[in-house]
Amino acid sequence: MARQPNIILINCDDLGYGDLGCYGSEVHDTPRIDALADEGVRLTSFYMAAPVCTPSRGSMLTGSYPSRIGFDDFGGLHVLFPGMRYGLNPEEHTIASVLKDAGYATEIIGKWHCGDQPEFLPTNHGFDRWFGLPYSNDMGTQVSDAMLEHAEALRAAGFTPPPVLPYPPLPLMDGEQVVEKQPDQTMLTRRYVERSVEFVRENVDRPFFLYFAHMHVHLPLYVEDTFHGGSRNGPYGAAVHAIDWATGVLLDELDALGLADDTIVVFTSDNGALARPGEGSNVPLRGNKGRTTEGGMRVPAIIRWPGVVPAGVAHDELTTAMDLLPTLARWAGTSVPNGVVIDGHDITDVVIDGATSPYETFAYFNGTSLDSVRDHRYKLRLLRRHGGQREDITELYDLVDDIGETTDISSEHPDVVARLRAAADRFRHELGDGHTGEPGTGRRPQGVVDEATTLCLLDDDNPMVIAEYDLPDRG
Repeated sequence: MARQPNIILINCDDLGYGDLGCYGSEVHDTPRIDALADEGVRLTSFYMAAPVCTPSRGSMLTGSYPSRIGFDDFGGLHVLFPGMRYGLNPEEHTIASVLKDAGYATEIIGKWHCGDQPEFLPTNHGFDRWFGLPYSNDMGTQVSDAMLEHAEALRAAGFTPPPVLPYPPLPLMDGEQVVEKQPDQTMLTRRYVERSVEFVRENVDRPFFLYFAHMHVHLPLYVEDTFHGGSRNGPYGAAVHAIDWATGVLLDELDALGLADDTIVVFTSDNGALARPGEGSNVPLRGNKGRTTEGGMRVPAIIRWPGVVPAGVAHDELTTAMDLLPTLARWAGTSVPNGVVIDGHDITDVVIDGATSPYETFAYFNGTSLDSVRDHRYKLRLLRRHGGQREDITELYDLVDDIGETTDISSEHPDVVARLRAAADRFRHELGDGHTGEPGTGRRPQGVVDEATTLCLLDDDNPMVIAEYDLPDRG
């Protein structure tokens, strides 16, 4: 029997569609990631199933829309915060649990953000080990000026930010134990790489799954001094350089150990960039993180598997992060357990042969609300948001000829509008819609505990740290 392939899934945080050289960036030099694309397939219509962290990550791991797994609402919030009662239900099957059952060593290094109560930690979702942060890097004890600036960034992007302070310290986890409170985030990428290399070396003779979940380029930006030199885009560009460096170290290690041909590498991002001037870019897409315009949910995606996946190819077929579970399971010689309903598809034929997408339609959910639906060409927008208010709309865009969603053509194609409205009704019936009040017949329960606590307690001894992008004269 042929050896099962190793799998490395690299997931960035808030990296935009236009932030990589191989996706058109003119300000970020990403030679190692660009080389990865040259050696594999670049997917140009690849979507996360949510425009923010928690639901997109839970969706990717389970192969399901967030609404199906109850990951679309957390006490009225769109993402999880420290000490909340909610998390990914331990009954869900994940990429890690499916691969572990197939004999893989499994490890997550980096950001989890699917629940910080003991029942919801990665080690209860198929991962043998975990080294990283339980949630976003801004969810710790920060100097107030830095967090206020971060809050302003969120407001500028259309979000209502959470309370600035106080948060308990940001914990660095090793397994289920807090090993540091408020770690030096400027060194986390390097530490993550060191642990990743250690994991790979330990499993040279056994198939492994490594989920490397970067903290970059989520704000606030904490970047090691090494990566600032040569950045043409300030601290944000330095963070992108750090991601590129980390990718290169892992690829070099695979080469050194003779594992490159036996290892699938997937590179993507959890949602679009905030896309403020001088920082992230979703060009040529419209919108940003937190939105269901293309810039919020269409993300970079690269897949390399030497000798199996063709090199230097780009496919524009509709694919999503929900497809990773069934596809990687097949490539590992296993499958999702019988009877488990997921929304992702096995996209082997798309990736290897450029076949037509298995999707008839794809739903753009934001929280519990269905905002838009698309097919292979057209996108129907149903809902617009203004400062917390929602407006029903009918806007149709041709994503082949108008990727930037600039021209509404709904009046020219009433048949397409009617067809996509019918698809939206089917999604509402199956998955629910908080805007219309549809409950959804295919939803599964989210994880909930009766009593929740934080991994670290708020006390007077917690250190205060300054965000990397905070101005020097603020102390």
